[in-house]
Amino acid sequence: MKAWQEWLFTILIGLAALGSVLVLGFVLFWLARDGIGVISWEFLTALPRRRMTEGGIYPAIVGTVFVSAMTMFFALPFGILTAVYLNEYASKGILVRLIRLSIRNLAGVPSIVYGLFGLGLFVSVLRLGHSLLAASLTLALMALPLIVSASEEALKGIPDSFREGALALGATRWQAVRHQVLPYAVPGIVTGSVLALGRIAGETAPIILTGAAYFYPLVPQSVSEQFMALPYHLYILATQHEQAAVVRPIAYGTALVLVALVLSMSLAAIITRSYIRRKRAW
Repeated sequence: MKAWQEWLFTILIGLAALGSVLVLGFVLFWLARDGIGVISWEFLTALPRRRMTEGGIYPAIVGTVFVSAMTMFFALPFGILTAVYLNEYASKGILVRLIRLSIRNLAGVPSIVYGLFGLGLFVSVLRLGHSLLAASLTLALMALPLIVSASEEALKGIPDSFREGALALGATRWQAVRHQVLPYAVPGIVTGSVLALGRIAGETAPIILTGAAYFYPLVPQSVSEQFMALPYHLYILATQHEQAAVVRPIAYGTALVLVALVLSMSLAAIITRSYIRRKRAW
């Protein structure tokens, strides 16, 4: 009976995994079928022209890379340090439980709420204006709960013997965390960062309210300027453009580039994680 149940459970798990892969494959095939025809060197490197009916999406690509990089620049240090505090230094109590509960709840807040908060705080109160900096700070707040949760789980996976051995040899708590805990938790932290990066790179609502421009055919030269981004560019082409039939192939091509960009960022992070694991194994 147990062998039969195990066999059935294995089949169900395999079918679920196969279903996920098939859905992803269908989406990629659909985007490639309708969008590959517009992909060219000019499409990737030229500026948009004639209200985005001609030219390319180069400013949107650069804007997406810039805002994603700046978001991780702000979110990663705060997220990792928060996780270190909660797991290594904070005493167990109601305050810590409330902090963890708040972090988990923030991870499920709709992105439009973060956009409205960023509009009120960064754009209006701090007077950063609609800019790359305001959008990056807003997205950093959205990415922070994911990074904190993933980093804390990675730190929890490190055996206590690593800490106890370092402390027994006379190391301070920070030295134990810095040299014996964090290096082994890096792969898990990178995994959490990949999930956060994949989410923020495709967000539209927060950047609409804080910095993304409908048509800004220039690469931002400073963090105080507005910028184009692939998610907002795709949203306009798919839903708001007055020549929807003309720009529909461009919309599919933009979606394909966005998916490829997110997959490339994730692949780079996965390669980095694997390299760190091999280096630790040596």
